[in-house]
Amino acid sequence: MRLRFIMGEVFNGLRRNSTMALSVVLVTFVSLTFVGAAALTQMQVQQLKDAWYGRVEVSIFLCPQNSLYEQCAGGAVTVAQEDEIRAVLEEGSVADLVDEVYYETREEVYENIVAADDTGVYSQLEAEDLGPVFRVKLADPEQFQVVADATSGLSGVEEVRDQREVFDQLFAFLNAATFVAAGLAGVMMIAAVLLITTTIRLSALSRRRETTIMRMVGSSKSLIQMPFVLEGAVAATAGALLAITGLWLAARYLIEDWLTGSIAWVDYVGREDVWTVAPWLIAIAVGLAGVASFATLGRYTKA
Repeated sequence: MRLRFIMGEVFNGLRRNSTMALSVVLVTFVSLTFVGAAALTQMQVQQLKDAWYGRVEVSIFLCPQNSLYEQCAGGAVTVAQEDEIRAVLEEGSVADLVDEVYYETREEVYENIVAADDTGVYSQLEAEDLGPVFRVKLADPEQFQVVADATSGLSGVEEVRDQREVFDQLFAFLNAATFVAAGLAGVMMIAAVLLITTTIRLSALSRRRETTIMRMVGSSKSLIQMPFVLEGAVAATAGALLAITGLWLAARYLIEDWLTGSIAWVDYVGREDVWTVAPWLIAIAVGLAGVASFATLGRYTKA
């Protein structure tokens, strides 16, 4: 009987304040969409790091014959210097950090540059203008600086470059997008709490006489307040479900169909990641409703 009464009161409250309840649903939907988008963006950043950092190579450029770098003032790298650099990588203090070492001759470097040049900028180069390169695959890409410090001061080394520099710019952009989405989500969640508070306040005021009578006949405080709590929870949960649906549709059609078809070599987040985020979004929605409810009900449901 109590459950039927409570559910009836919830339905009546939502019907009486349908406009405000709809506002709660929409604001919660928008705010939790931003929360979910921020979470999925951060998951995407982590996936990219796991996938791409494992492929990162450290490139050790050796001195060509006419290098402008001060450390190459002695001329082109010699065979003895190349052997010394290889020994440091394969047998020295950083050997445990190195997975594999590839050696590219100046001719191979030249062919790779020409093959990748669509603008003709490097058309005047000759193989003799370039130096050979050691491509080093690390066991732990995070230890780049250790390998760089061990090799950058060796004779015959012109420059040590890490491919992560390219990726880090992308990751910085994605992290910035995460922070923007999280900031907008925070603002919208505050708006959602205020709207839920207003909805409960209006509902409580419209039923002030009923709650007073219930208190006079001995109804418990929890029985009086429960319908108002559930009203906010139902509206917020509806907004959360809409947000989950929107994120699922975006993952299905925008990411899996369009982005994967356009750029197939990237490992994107997908629908299964939306289901990972979904319980958290519902929990946040219920939490918002709970905070708003208990911050309001003590004042507006007393006799």
